[in-house]
Amino acid sequence: MNLVFATNNSKKLIEAKEILPVQIEVISLGEIQFNEEIIENADTFPGNALIKAKTIFERFSKPCFADDSGLVVPSLGGLPGVKSARYASEIGAVDHEANNQKLLRALDRFQDRDAYFITVICLILPDGIPRYFEGRVEGSISIEPRGNKGFGYDPVFIPRNHKQTFAELGPEIKNQISHRALALKHMNDFLTTFI
Repeated sequence: MNLVFATNNSKKLIEAKEILPVQIEVISLGEIQFNEEIIENADTFPGNALIKAKTIFERFSKPCFADDSGLVVPSLGGLPGVKSARYASEIGAVDHEANNQKLLRALDRFQDRDAYFITVICLILPDGIPRYFEGRVEGSISIEPRGNKGFGYDPVFIPRNHKQTFAELGPEIKNQISHRALALKHMNDFLTTFI
């Protein structure tokens, strides 16, 4: 089965290809010659995932999926949330280091550093029905960035029952326990019964 992954994030694409079984061929936007930016302006993770998946499905009539992922810190009122990629700045290129530094500064005055990563996947098959799959991993925010084997907030996120950040644990462990891995596994479980 071929599925277009509606993302321009090459690292997410690599993760999906590593996590999904070989029976599912993950196709990039580049492979279908789609180079436009999809504006994610919903205020929920499912809403943003739907915007991306629907854009590709309506344009190409191909089975596809999209995810919206983010970091949620309850003591910060749920921030960065759906604005995780653009937490430090709404304009210009995404700056992961600036996002991490802003997050650490915001948490300076809080003892509660609990957080969770969430991924919501929207899958659209030829029947055109959006189906959603969620993955969540609980953890906490470190005092400073640690590790260089990840991206985004990986250097500051310590998953529960671990002492290292995602960026220290590396992809082998992260791809087993991460929010995206869990959501992709839920989607794969559905696909094995659907096809």
